[in-house]
Amino acid sequence: MSRRFTGWHMLGVMLGMFGLIIGVNVIMARYAITTFSGTVVDNSYVASQNYNRWLAEARAQNALGWGIAATQDDARRVEIEATAPAGPLDGAVDVVASHPLGRAPERALAFVRVGAGRYRSTAPLPVGRWRLHVQMRSGGRSARFAAQVG
Repeated sequence: MSRRFTGWHMLGVMLGMFGLIIGVNVIMARYAITTFSGTVVDNSYVASQNYNRWLAEARAQNALGWGIAATQDDARRVEIEATAPAGPLDGAVDVVASHPLGRAPERALAFVRVGAGRYRSTAPLPVGRWRLHVQMRSGGRSARFAAQVG
């Protein structure tokens, strides 16, 4: 003997369906809010005032022809290889590592020179993806780079 599908059954199906949709939306909204602050710059007006200067700095940096390659060794220490048009680039390197989603605090890394244009961090980074903000200085000139490791 089969039971009839009544209005109460339809009400239950509708409440279950909308309850599931609303529940998933609440969970996804919670993850979106807690994993990314949404802030790229604190004040977009002030950032726009610096835009032309940033473009000029980028053109000057591109004219230098410098480049970097960042990797991690087996001990999770960051290795940077810096190059210039004439060959390896020797100078000073400053690096700040940040977690892409802000889950971990920024870390300043200290580096030692291990070869011509090659540098290795003295401390390892924790497991995960890290964004490196690299500043190279050599011969009174400097350049900034961004790289990912992990």
